[in-house]
Amino acid sequence: MRTILTSLSEKILPQHTAVLVVDMQNDFCAEGGYINKVKQKDVSHAKELANRISGLVDAGRDQGALIVWVRAIYDPRFLVSPMLAKQSESGIGDHTLCVEGSWGADFFEVQPQTDEYVIDKHRYSAFSGTKLDNLLRDNGVTTLIMTGVATNVCVESTLRDGFMNGYYIVVPEDCVGSHNHDLHEATLKNVRLTFGDVTTANELLDHWSNERQD
Repeated sequence: MRTILTSLSEKILPQHTAVLVVDMQNDFCAEGGYINKVKQKDVSHAKELANRISGLVDAGRDQGALIVWVRAIYDPRFLVSPMLAKQSESGIGDHTLCVEGSWGADFFEVQPQTDEYVIDKHRYSAFSGTKLDNLLRDNGVTTLIMTGVATNVCVESTLRDGFMNGYYIVVPEDCVGSHNHDLHEATLKNVRLTFGDVTTANELLDHWSNERQD
């Protein structure tokens, strides 16, 4: 008979949990990156976000959770026509972002360890056209802890696909970010209502600490 996990503590047991770090890259997070320089958005919150994510990742490593890094590679040659059309409409078409091998595509204030997985994606969802689902299943993962940016675009696209593929979704609200606060909050509301659990980094750390003591 299938076991259905109902409590947060059951869902985030490290042996079946992956921490996904989505798009923590210079073009999205750094001063002088695409979002800051071209879109003229304030990215001053990104350093604190990266610090919180780093703390959660370190704890996940210590507990034995799988850590997966998701990296956007958005060279125009990789993108589907609808993405290119929408980018052109919003002014992105005159610029490039997260080009393979560029500073903009490099990780911002966070860094994978040599034995951790990095998934390169060319769509907003980390499941689209990648081997992420196979990687997670091969490692016995049933729960995804979602971190990174932007809450309402790549994080939400990935968590929705994860949910549809049968993964429990957990979002620490202080480990995801967006320059659009209203849409950030809308995603969190969607998760609470439909897709999973919204929590905080400290609550997750407390659960893992209690699990270790038990």
